[in-house]
Amino acid sequence: MRRALTRQHRPRPARRPAFWRTLGLVAVSAVFLAPLVVMVLGSLQRPLQPPPDGLDLWPNPAEWSNYSTVPRFMPLARLLLNSLLLVVVAVPITVVVTSMAGLAIVMARGRLRRALIGLSVFMLLVPAAALWVPRVVLLRAAGLADTPLTVALLALAGTTPFYVLLFALACSRIPGALLEAATLEGLSPYRVWRQVALPLTRPAVVAVAALSGLFYWSTFMDPLTLVSSPANWPVALGLRSLSEMEAALYPIYLAAAVVVTAPALVAFAVGQRSFFASVERR
Repeated sequence: MRRALTRQHRPRPARRPAFWRTLGLVAVSAVFLAPLVVMVLGSLQRPLQPPPDGLDLWPNPAEWSNYSTVPRFMPLARLLLNSLLLVVVAVPITVVVTSMAGLAIVMARGRLRRALIGLSVFMLLVPAAALWVPRVVLLRAAGLADTPLTVALLALAGTTPFYVLLFALACSRIPGALLEAATLEGLSPYRVWRQVALPLTRPAVVAVAALSGLFYWSTFMDPLTLVSSPANWPVALGLRSLSEMEAALYPIYLAAAVVVTAPALVAFAVGQRSFFASVERR
């Protein structure tokens, strides 16, 4: 009886750690959301007016017509279509190439596995600027430069070695006995990848798809060096050309930036939800 009473009157653990954790997450979210809020409010300002002083950012009245004015300054629909085509082509190629490479690293043995991991890390440390000139020379020599899908050719190399290492880490958590059993059953390397590795690395698939999608949607330097025709530009490069207009038209530029940013935010939210859902299913 005394034990029961003692347990009933035992003080509950304080919830302060959860409160401070939530407060910290809200503060971090506010830091990242503040530029987006400023961008949206700035896109509703009246054009041909001096920029607001200090923190007086609230538009009065809101100029929603800025969004319909954007196509007068840039071929927004064409640029969005170019970026969408780039993402649709490049993301599946990236997932396939990097997942196969990650599985190959895991299935390698001994020194070969260490050499492949070391090579991936070494390539990850190579500055991106060091590859710009070789890419331009090779693609122009092959006649593949200056097309809407030129940048998608980077997906054939996995986009970045980081994705390969991410898949290698995910595949390393697959029981080795399972991979060996699949091989002994006569499954080809392709079927091992398709029927065993991909279903068991779904969180990595979602993560790489989301990250590579955001990369190809917002890529700037690669199309700047590889694509010269404005008709073949992705939307990020077209947005840069819009920034060269006079400063008094900054609300129109911000309206275009909101239109360009919105799909990336939606894709990130969907990818994040799919990632956590796939983790919970595992």
